Amino acid sequence: KVLWTYDAGEAIESSAAIVQNVVYVGSQSGDLHAVNLADGSLRWKYRASADGIGESSPAVASGLVFIGDLSGVLHAVDAASGKAVWSYKTGGEIKSSPVVAGETVLIGSYDTHLYALAARTGALRWKVQTAGYVHGTPAVADGIAYVAGCDEILRAIRIADGRELYTISSGAYTGASPAILDGRAYYGTYENEMLGVNLRTRRMAWRHSHPDRGFPYYSSAAVSGGRIFVGGRDKHLHALDAATGKEIWAAAAGARIDSSPAVASGRVYVGSNDGKLHVFDAMKGTPLQQFEAGGAITASPAIASERLVVGAQNGRLFCLGG
Repeated sequence: KVLWTYDAGEAIESSAAIVQNVVYVGSQSGDLHAVNLADGSLRWKYRASADGIGESSPAVASGLVFIGDLSGVLHAVDAASGKAVWSYKTGGEIKSSPVVAGETVLIGSYDTHLYALAARTGALRWKVQTAGYVHGTPAVADGIAYVAGCDEILRAIRIADGRELYTISSGAYTGASPAILDGRAYYGTYENEMLGVNLRTRRMAWRHSHPDRGFPYYSSAAVSGGRIFVGGRDKHLHALDAATGKEIWAAAAGARIDSSPAVASGRVYVGSNDGKLHVFDAMKGTPLQQFEAGGAITASPAIASERLVVGAQNGRLFCLGG
């Protein structure tokens, strides 16, 4: 049921972060909003850019909130007060989400670079150039950042010094962010494939494409219980075996799924362009619940304290609970 709603003013493509009972989320109005998880009341609002905040989603660490905007600026904002601490201007719009690894914050830009900045000060530590937009969010494991880019390459970059350790060809443009677990990376491409990459051997473990339908994957995968859960533009949520890439089930929504799923307590939660949040049984794929948001949901659900928070294209932020 709806516990509260918050009006962000314009479309929400940013996925919320929930930290210490505060919800942080960006909106196309160009604002970063901090809202109380308990009742949806506004704590503060930070103006980032007149160009808006798109898909970049906040990361929170050490009392700071990091978020990128469509004018190409990464902002570090004090989590308690909403005051600016520092900002860093890149050469292109930012749709990637920041990732904090120790004292370093990573961010991709449409200027074709992945940046590493000092989290406390915003000083540039290094930047790595790719051959295309850095749209997706880097995944971090064991001191290495993995980014699957618009240049059709999965790159492994050492966070300590920005050294590119190796590259693996994806064979296609990739908008999704990789999910990393147990030495494998999982992500989809615009050439209608889901990929399982063995990072130890640096080879493709498997490729999966639907036998009857060709469709791009824009959604980023979630990994849970030996399964990959990912939304497709074929209007289905797909569950694949993580070891083999074989499809276990596919569950239908009313429109394409660009939202990235969240898994909790044996259920998979995902938004769709049909304006609904869908809840499926993780084992069987059977539909359990739907919530009508009144606008397309491309953001991903955030779950904490037995509450789910998700924004919609109609500018509403919803908190759902039992």
